[in-house]
Amino acid sequence: MHDVKSISEKLEAAGVNPTAHRIAIYQYVMSEADHPTADEVKRWTDENFPKLSLATVYNTLKTLVGAKLLKELKLPHIGKVLYDCNVSDHHHFLDEDTGQLIDIDPELVEVRPKLKKGFVVNAVHVLLRGKGPTRKK
Repeated sequence: MHDVKSISEKLEAAGVNPTAHRIAIYQYVMSEADHPTADEVKRWTDENFPKLSLATVYNTLKTLVGAKLLKELKLPHIGKVLYDCNVSDHHHFLDEDTGQLIDIDPELVEVRPKLKKGFVVNAVHVLLRGKGPTRKK
């Protein structure tokens, strides 16, 4: 559930002061947005939380990432950072027709790197690109 009370509690548990703008931005990313950019979050705040500066949006997103409540995604298909509310390890599928980014369970993708000695892998993020399932109208 992503109501104000549960969002506030989640922020506090992560050591983040639950200010009104932090609650609103986190609730938006958790409930309504789908891998938004900071600009998309700012457009939402302009409509729903007027007078919030772009710097405050960026600072809030940075705080939420630092508290491990959001992940930053830097993907090659766009020149902007995306924010992901799914902080568990997972991969992504980019639907090239719609631009939608879909979370993929890591159990569904097998990765077996064969690297030379000396490489240390800290994390693996796979971006699959293609066409998503055809939807019937």
